[in-house]
Amino acid sequence: MKRTFIRAMATAAASIALGTSMTPAAAQTTAPASTTGVPDESTDPFIWLEEARSDRALDWVRAENARTEAELTADPRFETLKAEALAILDSDDRIPYVGFARDGMYNFWQDKANPKGILRRTTLESYRTDEPEWETVLDVDALAAAEGREWVYGGMTCLPPEGRHCMVALSDGGKDATVMREFDRVTKSFVEGGFTLPESQGGITWIDKDTLLVGRDFGEGTLTESLYPYTARIWKRGQDISQAQEIFRGEPTDVSAGVYLLRDKDGVERARLAYRGLSFHEREYQLWKDGEWVVLDLPKKAAPYGLVDDQVLISTDVDWSVGGQTFPADSIISASLDEWKADPNNAKRTLVWAPGERQTKQGAAITSDGLYVGLLDNVRGKVVRFDRANGAWQQQELDLPENATIGIGSSDDLTDTLMLNVTDFLSPTRLFLYDGETQNLEALKSSPVLFDAAGATVEQHEAISADGTAIPYFIVKPAGMKGSGNTPTLLTGYGGFQVPRLPGYLGTTGKLWLERGGAYVLANLRGGGEFGPGWHQTAIRENKQRTWDDFIAVAEDLVERGFTTPDNLGIQGGSQGGLLVGTAFTQRPDLFDAAIVQIPLFDMLRYHEIGRGASWIGEYGDPRIAEQRAWIEPYSPYQKLNEDKDFPKPFYITSTADDRTHPAHGRKAAARMKANGDDYLYYEDMVGGHSGGVDNEQRARLLALQNVYLLRQLAD
Repeated sequence: MKRTFIRAMATAAASIALGTSMTPAAAQTTAPASTTGVPDESTDPFIWLEEARSDRALDWVRAENARTEAELTADPRFETLKAEALAILDSDDRIPYVGFARDGMYNFWQDKANPKGILRRTTLESYRTDEPEWETVLDVDALAAAEGREWVYGGMTCLPPEGRHCMVALSDGGKDATVMREFDRVTKSFVEGGFTLPESQGGITWIDKDTLLVGRDFGEGTLTESLYPYTARIWKRGQDISQAQEIFRGEPTDVSAGVYLLRDKDGVERARLAYRGLSFHEREYQLWKDGEWVVLDLPKKAAPYGLVDDQVLISTDVDWSVGGQTFPADSIISASLDEWKADPNNAKRTLVWAPGERQTKQGAAITSDGLYVGLLDNVRGKVVRFDRANGAWQQQELDLPENATIGIGSSDDLTDTLMLNVTDFLSPTRLFLYDGETQNLEALKSSPVLFDAAGATVEQHEAISADGTAIPYFIVKPAGMKGSGNTPTLLTGYGGFQVPRLPGYLGTTGKLWLERGGAYVLANLRGGGEFGPGWHQTAIRENKQRTWDDFIAVAEDLVERGFTTPDNLGIQGGSQGGLLVGTAFTQRPDLFDAAIVQIPLFDMLRYHEIGRGASWIGEYGDPRIAEQRAWIEPYSPYQKLNEDKDFPKPFYITSTADDRTHPAHGRKAAARMKANGDDYLYYEDMVGGHSGGVDNEQRARLLALQNVYLLRQLAD
């Protein structure tokens, strides 16, 4: 079986999506009809805080940080909480997750001795042991010290199949934008005089050892409104980057556009594909054929999915009627590679898989002999293997633990093996090696027990949202929880970009919160991906309020069932989840007494002007257009802070280096509350990007600050 998987899709999405969406991003394709009503300096006195690194803004940040730290670090629990968090983060018996490569199993590791991390490798035989023998390939701490930079490792892109020639991505302080440098994994060193790219969004694909396919900032006229590349060039060794030949150009109104390769397991290029973002959730694809780009006749919410057994796979998020057939949303479709390349819009298409009730696919991997697709079945994990035999697709469900979240990890293109991650709220995470030839499931690693779960229980309930839709949620109840309704309870969710929130071992949350008597609640909101694309699409743009209604309904249900009271109920979310928390406490301030608002969107009438906000217009709408502003303005949390309400005391957490969801959102919210005389806390991590701190010490400090705040607001 020949193997490839369109990993470029996930890579692009990771750098563009607001949260951890696996869907590539794009933006508005037409100019707004009107800009009337968008706030400016005359109506918003805090726009100056949108300058991320101006002296005035940073002076404001330092003053706010000092005030917050003085309040929270003085709490006698702070040092204990920080020490507990750091012990978990620095633990040597964490699972060292690995990826398959021709020259070994690769792992990126951070601990007390290596706060910025080391890239290391071992063999599968050694990895099976309790104490694998690791060989350091790249020491990021040593590199950062030698160059005087706050380097954050952003991964390697290597030339298949050997994987010797790589481009290493390095972020300055945790930004999404990276510099890229050529690296040799045999010599374990950067290549002198090799390929080097300055800081930019975008990435590269290797064509051969002397040629790169590059999508970066090439200067004026090469970045979209959302500040992502929309051109692709072929760059040959020895050329100046300005000499690289442009082979594809999207439109400035796209969020991003580019080119990637479809390869088989031997690393041979089998097709060349280009894409254009048309909205956050819509793309146009083109195939290079006979010296020109041919637009593929696909739904805008469908995409090439991979290559198996000389069959091109396509996934669709909407019903697709073509060639006398209708393929349901969320299904996988195949076509002969040769037929597809010869006539991409008329090749015969065959259904591989379609979802059942409350099912959706969640991750996939292709080995030397099989396609493995992870499924969510009513928010429970399954994995199904697909094979093509005698011209027909066959499927077999793997025998795996039930009632758990199951993630497909790395896969091997030389053997029929892959890694599977099995987890739930209370059981330490387990890592398995699955052998497709023998159907043997081998337990490789297990996380240590990180907190005392004795007596804790997990229940699943449903809340009824404003429009009558049943919204499921999980509650993790601590030992000894009584039905008196005053248990300190932390509610979280996401509800956007088709990203599911799934049960997973609570780790630091278990240690810092559950062990201290707190309950934890995870809501599966519309706008997310727990039940497939329909669950997402029913709560975007003009219907985004449904997400906020779902979250409020879960909070109300917790109170009605007697689990907690508004005085003991707190909410937490980051990124899109930060917007979720902001809408919740501004729409229903009576329902909560704590709100952790992390790296949020908050000013939804200017979000398109701040950072890379324009890339998410497909999710929320465009506030420059009067009709769409009418969807957004009623819930935009920043503007709601002007209302005369008794808000709970929120805790805003942002990052100076976050070039995705700009810190201005949290800054402006805090500044407005201060001007109104409202109580709040604000803390800005001055190093670290969208994902938080750059090392474990920093992450532990943030966790301690948050948990002190929650205990003070909800438990004391």
